[in-house]
Parts: sequence; C-alpha cells; structure tokens
Amino acid sequence: MSGFARRRLIQSALAAAVLGASGLAAAPARSGGTLRAGLSGAHPSDSWDARRHMGLFMLAAGHGAVFDTLTEVAADGSLRGELATDWQASEGALVWTMSLRKDVRFHDGTPFVADDVIASLRLHVEPGSVSGAHPLVAGIAQTERLSDHRLRFTLAAPNADFPWLLADPRLVIYPSGQMVRAMAEGIGTGLYRVEHFEPGRRFIGRRVEAHYKDGQAGWFDRLEFTALGDGAARVSALRSGQVDTVDRVGAHRAARLATDPNLRLQDIAGNQSVGFAMRTATAPFDALHVRKALRHAIDREAILAQVLKGHGRIAADSPIGPGNQYAAELSPAPFDPDLARHHLRMAGLEGLSLPLSVSDAAFDGAEEAAALFAASAATAGIEITPQREPSESYWQESWQRRPFAASAWSGRVTEDWILSTALQHGAPWNDTQWGMEQSPRFQSLLSEARSELNGTRRRGLYAEMQQILCDEGGLLLPVFANHLQATGERVATPATIGSAMAMDNARFAERWWRA
Repeated sequence: MSGFARRRLIQSALAAAVLGASGLAAAPARSGGTLRAGLSGAHPSDSWDARRHMGLFMLAAGHGAVFDTLTEVAADGSLRGELATDWQASEGALVWTMSLRKDVRFHDGTPFVADDVIASLRLHVEPGSVSGAHPLVAGIAQTERLSDHRLRFTLAAPNADFPWLLADPRLVIYPSGQMVRAMAEGIGTGLYRVEHFEPGRRFIGRRVEAHYKDGQAGWFDRLEFTALGDGAARVSALRSGQVDTVDRVGAHRAARLATDPNLRLQDIAGNQSVGFAMRTATAPFDALHVRKALRHAIDREAILAQVLKGHGRIAADSPIGPGNQYAAELSPAPFDPDLARHHLRMAGLEGLSLPLSVSDAAFDGAEEAAALFAASAATAGIEITPQREPSESYWQESWQRRPFAASAWSGRVTEDWILSTALQHGAPWNDTQWGMEQSPRFQSLLSEARSELNGTRRRGLYAEMQQILCDEGGLLLPVFANHLQATGERVATPATIGSAMAMDNARFAERWWRA
C-alpha cells in the first residue's frame, strides 16, 4: 500500500471513530424513501454546465447525483473507476489507455461511448474557458478513440496523477451529440434523473432504474435539495424536520447539535483551508514585504480558538494539508507585530490601510475571522477594514474581483490537483494571480513535480513549493477547517465519510440511505 493510501486510511479511520461515538454505527444499506437536504452554495445563475460549478449545491446535484465522472475518489481516499473500468500508463506516465463501461446509457436512452468523453473534456479547454478544471485537462496533447469503449490519452508531459484528476467534479460526461441540451436539461449517466430544477432554489431527482451501480449506491428513491444559504436557517430546518441533512453547520452551533439526541454531528477532518487571498499582481500586494507583514499580523491561534472553536488545526499558508502524501512540516509565520512593522518598513511604509472583502459565504465564520484579523493587524500599524459583501453573489461578484478577499479551498486528494487548480500560472481560479512573474521557480517546480515518478524526488519538489508559498505566496491560510455537517435520525451513513470535500465528497446522495 502506498504512503498516500496509508495516510488516507488513517484519516478515514478517525472519521469513522467520530461517527461511531455519535451513535451512528454502520448498518446494511437499504433502498427506499426520500432524502431531503438543505445545502449552501446555490445561486440563481446555476445550471447543469459543470464548468461553472463551485458551491456544494450544484456539486452534489451534478457529479453527486445526475452525472458521472471517469474516476471517483472513494470515501477512504482511494481511487476507483466510475465510467472508466481500468487504466494503464506507459512511456513513463506520458500515455494513458483507459477502458470504459459498456453497460451505461444517458437518461434519454443514448448509449455512453468514447466520443462522449472526448467531447466533454474538450469543453474545458475551449478558447475563453472559465472552467476551474481547465488546468487539469490542458495537459492532454491528444485523445484517440481506439473503440467505442477504449481511449488513449497522450499528455504533453508525464503526469503520475492523471487518473486522479479525472475525478474532478467539473469533469462530468455529457452525450456528445447533444451537449447544449444536456447542459440545459441535466442529461447525464448518474443515479438520479432531473425531475425538477429551479436554479438557486431547488432540485428534485428521481432514481434511475437498472443502473450500473445497483446494489452499490443510490439507495434513495427520490432526492429533494433545498437551497439554504444562511447557516441558522439550515440548522433550524434540520431541527424542525424540514430537511434530513445539512452542510456547514458552523463551529458555534456544533456543540449544541452534538448534544441533541435526535441529530448526528459529523466532524470530519480534511484538507479544507480557509483564509484570505491577496492579488499578488495588484498593489500593494505585489510587494513581497507587504505580504510578509500581513503574515505576521494575523493571529492564527485566535482564529482557530474563536472562529473554529477548535474544529480544525493551524495552517501555514499552503493548501497542501495533512491528508496529502507529500505534506511538508512547515512552520507558520508567528503572530509578531514588531516583525510585521519591520516588513512594512522594508516595503517603504510606516503604516498600511486595506479594505478586505468578506462574507460568510466564503467560509463559516469568515466575517468573524476578518474582524479578528483587523484587531491583530492594528497592533502592527495595519488598518484592515472588513467590507461585508452580499452572500448570495460573493463568489460571482467579489471573489477574484477584489484585491484582498476571503477565500477557501476544499482539499484535493493529490498535490498537483490543488496546486494546478489554485496556483498554476493563468489558471481560471488562481485567486492570488500567482504566476511566472511572482515566482518562476514555483511554476517550474509545479511542472517538474507533475512529471516526476520517483517518490523521494517528488517529495522534495513539493516541499520546496510549499515553503515558497509559506514564505512568499499570496494565500493567507491560517487554519484548516473541519467539515461540520449534520443529519437527522432518518438518515444512516457508512462508518467512513469522505473528507476530501464536504458531505462525503459531495456524494452523500448516492452513498447514504434511509435509517
């Protein structure tokens, strides 16, 4: 077993222990009933175009219900096939040959074939694509259809993580002959077909008959997702029985939920990192010493204790977390007002005034974290003014449009996955503008590590990248935040809950069942 697999299994065992202590012992799954979920992250502009899926609502409705990807990250952190059955690498991970399932149809009856994969992946690299998955598939130099159910991918450079990247929730597969209709109506190969969809408000799914996952997943007959953007509203709906499960409980509500005999709190440690993004190509954040000053002006321990209530751990401004194989032992910048003032002087400044765009839509407690940051920074002569942005439009109108803003990253299972998505030069979701001008060394290391097959050398490359982020990067990530979510007594779950993303890797609808 690889070191990564061991690490992931240890983490999963901890998750299982938490659930067991909550009285949620695993029982044989059974079919039937309706799952009603109150979820965050919905927006009126939502659609079945997975290139734009960001919030949990559409991730869970998309790749977690209506659509499938080629591969899937299991709850224990291992990789397994979904629409793909097997894959083999050759030429040092430059060429990948993949076999596809032969017993799959789209919801309109169209058979699933290799052409669907080719067309669906091509969507993400079209000119002007804003897909967060663009950097994950941009490295495919050529895709060859060997047969209806066999493909060969030739990459621009070797990539040992390539099959993992194909599990990204945005890389769902559409029918090639009717892409526009499929994205308009939600025509996929998933366990649930769309019965009703009201963007930003509601999704109802109906179980597909004779699905290739029968007996393995998809236990509910019907799904009802309701958009509940406010944390208090989600918890109230769960307590009243209006919904059966909710995400993003919030640390300040977790203790009360944990003592409610009718509810089950899930406290899942993962790689979810939260904090603030500085646009490094925009003044004053283009100055290294300004970024260093802010690193020493944030009190990480206070945020962990007061915002997360201990439901997390200290981070060092890198999104690579303890669940990753190549996580480095970094020393986070200590809270030191005098050192922060020193770096301001090195930047030619005696003081600094900064607006900080923030909303609890970014992460639970973001507004409180911003207030704590403002208080600690003031002791270093830095005036931070939190500006509360509308929660319903934060990701569309504020994130990546403000020089300094609250940010959060769900942990990815491999290092290349998260670094390519969040920090690769030119990546659509690179919210710090971190690129060749800011750190050519980092960008060079990212390409080199992706192609390196020797584990020892790869570890060294990723360690250097993490240290660069810790010392110079534009992400201020003071903490890793646990996933805090809850279920009512009508829902049962496996003992192990996926921790890569919230709500069992956003696949709760197909993995959980009626109690």
